[in-house]
Amino acid sequence: MKIALSSRALRNLEAIRTFIEKDNPARAISFIEELRNIAKRLADMPRAFPLVPRYEQHGIRRRSWKGYGILYSVEPDRVFIHRIIGPGQDHDSALGLN
Repeated sequence: MKIALSSRALRNLEAIRTFIEKDNPARAISFIEELRNIAKRLADMPRAFPLVPRYEQHGIRRRSWKGYGILYSVEPDRVFIHRIIGPGQDHDSALGLN
């Protein structure tokens, strides 16, 4: 199964990198690489992570990693990553589906 990132998820990664880069440029690069690898591994077990409460009807799941949340859905031929949210970010405002 392949992984597809929305344009919003790609912008989220860039914002995370920029935020970390202010304090530690080298870590910003390695952190984004780790986060991308975590996202890629969703293809191996896409249904292993829970559905997000109130977003079950949309099939939105959340994979947490180091305080960040990868919000994704499983489609017949791919895992689609909608957003990557940081600590304290709200699902409702990030997804805007309800």
